Amino acid sequence: MNLTMTTLYETDYLAWTQQQADLLRSGRLAALDIEHLAEEIESMGRSELHQLESRLSVLLMHLLKWKYQPARRSRSWVDTISHQRRRIRKLLNKVPSLQPKLSEIFDDAYEDARVDAGNETGLGKMGFPECCPWTVEDVLADRLLDE
Repeated sequence: MNLTMTTLYETDYLAWTQQQADLLRSGRLAALDIEHLAEEIESMGRSELHQLESRLSVLLMHLLKWKYQPARRSRSWVDTISHQRRRIRKLLNKVPSLQPKLSEIFDDAYEDARVDAGNETGLGKMGFPECCPWTVEDVLADRLLDE
């Protein structure tokens, strides 16, 4: 690996990405910073997965508040629920390989949602069920608000 390339990666990430793109387009594969390039590609995948888990957690938190605090329901909760569902669907359409990951991250997202809902409402996480009362399919469907 080229020392200048490593230094550029560490000191000016944007310039490094532009350099790598130029090298790829020109077919100069031997000059690529392979180690850092592989790390960045892996990181991109993790970022998409993290975004899915984060959006799912926010959605679940608002659904918990909606179900367990009916007297405090607000238009902003409806908007957040709707927005997160749309963004999750768009993300799953854009990155179909995330679909099978939904069931893998669902329990962790629910636990985060439970903690956050407990903190936000003052009920504590014990104010919400230990296990999610919905399936992944239920959470992404537009029917829970009517329950």
